[in-house]
Amino acid sequence: MPELTFSQALTANQIAFRPLQFWRYRRLPYRAQVTVLLRGTTVGAKFTVLAGTTEICQRSPVQGGGTAGVTPVPQTTPVFQFVADAMDEIDLAIDETLAGTPTVDGWVNIEPA
Repeated sequence: MPELTFSQALTANQIAFRPLQFWRYRRLPYRAQVTVLLRGTTVGAKFTVLAGTTEICQRSPVQGGGTAGVTPVPQTTPVFQFVADAMDEIDLAIDETLAGTPTVDGWVNIEPA
Protein backbone atom coordinates (compact mmCIF):
# COMPACT_ATOMS: atom_id res chain seq x y z
CA MET A 1 0.00 0.00 0.00
CA PRO A 2 1.16 3.59 -0.54
CA GLU A 3 3.55 4.94 2.04
CA LEU A 4 5.77 7.95 2.50
CA THR A 5 8.84 8.37 4.71
CA PHE A 6 10.42 11.72 5.42
CA SER A 7 13.10 13.40 7.52
CA GLN A 8 13.23 17.17 7.90
CA ALA A 9 15.37 19.50 9.99
CA LEU A 10 13.15 22.33 11.23
CA THR A 11 14.32 25.89 11.83
CA ALA A 12 13.70 27.73 15.09
CA ASN A 13 9.99 28.53 15.43
CA GLN A 14 9.18 27.13 11.98
CA ILE A 15 5.45 26.98 11.37
CA ALA A 16 3.52 24.55 9.15
CA PHE A 17 6.07 22.18 7.62
CA ARG A 18 3.80 20.05 5.40
CA PRO A 19 5.49 16.74 4.49
CA LEU A 20 2.49 15.52 2.47
CA GLN A 21 2.30 18.67 0.34
CA PHE A 22 3.46 17.02 -2.89
CA TRP A 23 2.58 13.39 -2.12
CA ARG A 24 0.52 11.73 -4.87
CA TYR A 25 -1.80 10.11 -2.29
CA ARG A 26 -2.48 13.28 -0.30
CA ARG A 27 -5.99 13.16 -1.80
CA LEU A 28 -7.16 9.64 -1.03
CA PRO A 29 -8.25 7.58 -4.04
CA TYR A 30 -10.40 5.34 -1.79
CA ARG A 31 -11.73 5.11 1.77
CA ALA A 32 -8.62 4.31 3.76
CA GLN A 33 -7.09 3.73 7.15
CA VAL A 34 -4.29 6.26 7.54
CA THR A 35 -1.37 5.48 9.83
CA VAL A 36 1.08 8.17 10.93
CA LEU A 37 4.29 7.70 12.93
CA LEU A 38 6.19 10.82 13.99
CA ARG A 39 9.30 11.21 16.10
CA GLY A 40 11.48 14.25 16.75
CA THR A 41 14.97 14.74 18.11
CA THR A 42 13.58 17.19 20.71
CA VAL A 43 10.19 17.72 22.35
CA GLY A 44 9.49 21.14 20.80
CA ALA A 45 7.58 19.98 17.71
CA LYS A 46 3.78 19.80 17.52
CA PHE A 47 1.60 18.36 14.75
CA THR A 48 -1.92 18.85 13.42
CA VAL A 49 -3.79 16.43 11.15
CA LEU A 50 -6.76 17.25 8.92
CA ALA A 51 -8.76 14.89 6.71
CA GLY A 52 -11.07 16.73 4.37
CA THR A 53 -12.85 19.30 6.55
CA THR A 54 -12.36 17.33 9.76
CA GLU A 55 -9.61 18.16 12.23
CA ILE A 56 -8.42 14.71 13.29
CA CYS A 57 -5.73 15.86 15.71
CA GLN A 58 -5.37 19.34 17.13
CA ARG A 59 -1.76 20.54 17.66
CA SER A 60 -0.35 17.68 19.71
CA PRO A 61 3.26 17.05 20.73
CA VAL A 62 5.55 14.97 18.52
CA GLN A 63 7.32 12.37 20.65
CA GLY A 64 10.94 13.30 21.28
CA GLY A 65 13.98 11.10 21.68
CA GLY A 66 14.45 10.11 18.06
CA THR A 67 17.63 10.05 16.02
CA ALA A 68 17.80 12.27 12.94
CA GLY A 69 17.33 10.30 9.75
CA VAL A 70 15.96 7.16 11.43
CA THR A 71 12.45 6.17 10.31
CA PRO A 72 10.16 5.64 13.32
CA VAL A 73 8.72 2.17 13.94
CA PRO A 74 5.59 1.14 15.90
CA GLN A 75 7.64 -0.61 18.62
CA THR A 76 9.13 2.70 19.82
CA THR A 77 6.75 5.37 18.52
CA PRO A 78 3.06 6.04 19.24
CA VAL A 79 0.90 4.94 16.31
CA PHE A 80 -1.66 7.52 15.17
CA GLN A 81 -4.46 5.97 13.04
CA PHE A 82 -7.76 7.13 11.60
CA VAL A 83 -10.14 6.32 8.75
CA ALA A 84 -10.75 8.90 6.03
CA ASP A 85 -13.17 8.88 3.10
CA ALA A 86 -12.34 8.69 -0.58
CA MET A 87 -11.30 12.07 -2.02
CA ASP A 88 -10.49 13.49 1.44
CA GLU A 89 -7.31 15.52 1.38
CA ILE A 90 -4.92 14.56 4.16
CA ASP A 91 -2.98 17.48 5.60
CA LEU A 92 -0.21 17.03 8.16
CA ALA A 93 1.34 20.23 9.54
CA ILE A 94 4.31 20.26 11.92
CA ASP A 95 5.32 23.32 13.97
CA GLU A 96 8.48 23.92 16.02
CA THR A 97 7.50 25.74 19.22
CA LEU A 98 10.56 25.92 21.51
CA ALA A 99 13.01 27.93 19.36
CA GLY A 100 15.07 24.81 18.75
CA THR A 101 16.18 23.10 15.55
CA PRO A 102 14.87 19.53 15.79
CA THR A 103 14.73 16.98 13.05
CA VAL A 104 11.35 15.30 12.60
CA ASP A 105 11.18 11.85 11.04
CA GLY A 106 7.92 10.32 9.89
CA TRP A 107 6.17 7.49 8.12
CA VAL A 108 2.67 7.70 6.60
CA ASN A 109 0.77 4.70 5.21
CA ILE A 110 -2.69 4.30 3.69
CA GLU A 111 -4.59 1.03 3.37
CA PRO A 112 -8.10 0.45 1.97
CA ALA A 113 -10.71 0.45 4.74
